[in-house]
Amino acid sequence: MIGPGSNVRVYLACGVTDMRKGIDGLSALVQTTLRQQPTSGSVFVFRGRRGDRIKLLMWDGQGFCLYYKVLERGRFPWPSVTDGTARLTSAQLAMLWEGIDWRRPSWTSPPRRSA
Repeated sequence: MIGPGSNVRVYLACGVTDMRKGIDGLSALVQTTLRQQPTSGSVFVFRGRRGDRIKLLMWDGQGFCLYYKVLERGRFPWPSVTDGTARLTSAQLAMLWEGIDWRRPSWTSPPRRSA
């Protein structure tokens, strides 16, 4: 995925979003629901009712980019509806995009200490 840099702010719209919305509808949600400026350079993430699809909206300085992903199996991990908005790091966004539970990543082994 061609994506944002490592210092980008990422906002999750908790709850369900109508996946029929395009750039205009999602940018309106950013302003009204998330109370953010859509052209700020942040990434805004929305999930559908079934939980198997997400959309990412981002302003790259010249225009809006809209990324859309549908999982063949499984669901994207998502916070509860009552949370409103959640902030993620770019690493957590990368895990979310791959379908990994960014809230509880499991490490296979601790890092080794060098001598």
